[in-house]
Amino acid sequence: MTVVTDTTEPVGILGGSGLYRLLDAPEPVAVATPFGDPSDPPSRGTFAGRPVVFLPRHGADHRFPPHRVNYRANLWALRSLGVRQVVAASAVGGLRPELTAGTVVVPDQVVDRTWGREHTVYDGEGPVVHVPFADPYCPRGRPVAVRAARAGTLPAVDGGTMVVIQGPRFSSRAESRRNAAEGGSVVGMTGMPEAAIARELALCYTSLALVTDADAGVDVESSVTHAAVLEAFARNVVALTAVLHDVVAALPADDDCPCRHVLDGLDLPASVAGP
Repeated sequence: MTVVTDTTEPVGILGGSGLYRLLDAPEPVAVATPFGDPSDPPSRGTFAGRPVVFLPRHGADHRFPPHRVNYRANLWALRSLGVRQVVAASAVGGLRPELTAGTVVVPDQVVDRTWGREHTVYDGEGPVVHVPFADPYCPRGRPVAVRAARAGTLPAVDGGTMVVIQGPRFSSRAESRRNAAEGGSVVGMTGMPEAAIARELALCYTSLALVTDADAGVDVESSVTHAAVLEAFARNVVALTAVLHDVVAALPADDDCPCRHVLDGLDLPASVAGP
């Protein structure tokens, strides 16, 4: 992997449900990874005055359900194109009554309730690699995202725990109430292993979570539907894109972040520690 550390280094953007295209003149780039193809060829372009690489995690036609997204290939592809900072947008359900549809949450913690997914890039031959994950989101990117969200037109919340469920089905009311009772703020289906793999690849990873609905245990009068999620995301996508624009514009351009140095001094497999 090539590591770029100057001001021309691109910012990676992962689009979630409802955000499949971003750039005005995208340049698709075919990227081969040890884990197969990414969801779509990443697109290079300019956004917020900076070079970026955009990748819709579900594919541009939303063909990959959350448990079939190739998270390892997506993040490997971004880093192989010089990305070291990633901003990840996602649609989530609110687990608390005050987190109404249209609220942007910048989470600071995550609980992983997924299973059966490929959770690491370090599962082949070579030395065992353990990376710290006590604070799963970038300590420099997160404050930037909070400031941008608060300056936007949507309600913004600094912090919260994202509970990541397996999907593709939504939660039962009992599951939703358990997730809220155990401290969850929002619930999504793609935040893990995405955040953990980003950390394994020494990527700064910042989440922008747009609440599209009240989860089943919060709103006892209705049930979540995919159509309603997409409609709510579409209703707020312009405002969310404006927040995303301001985040990308304000991200630092140096490499003075612990995320980027998490692999320093570790004995890495040759497949990861390459050029």
